[in-house]
Amino acid sequence: MVTKSAPHGQGSAEDRLFAALANATRREVLTLLREQGPQPVQALADHFDMRRPSLSEHLKVLRDAGLVSEERQGRQRIYRLEAAPLAEVQDWLHPYERFWRDRLKGLGDLLGRMPDDEA
Repeated sequence: MVTKSAPHGQGSAEDRLFAALANATRREVLTLLREQGPQPVQALADHFDMRRPSLSEHLKVLRDAGLVSEERQGRQRIYRLEAAPLAEVQDWLHPYERFWRDRLKGLGDLLGRMPDDEA
């Protein structure tokens, strides 16, 4: 994964991406956008027990991480899922997935070699 430079204090693009995904509210926003398509801020806010400015802060973090895009339509701001950065997360997790798959295969092989304990 390529890490892009960022202005001092903002962290790398990778850091912003993982920080954005670390919060349950932001993950839920991504789920809503994935399942229901682009939505205005108010429609997203209706799903949460928080004030709209608080949700706007979450949307800013997601936007800064490249996970959502914003489009103005009249007086509304419409948010859309941008899933491409999630491929970076998948790439980062892949070696760990392979690690656990190999471990579980080894466990399965060991269990297969053990005698059955039928009483």
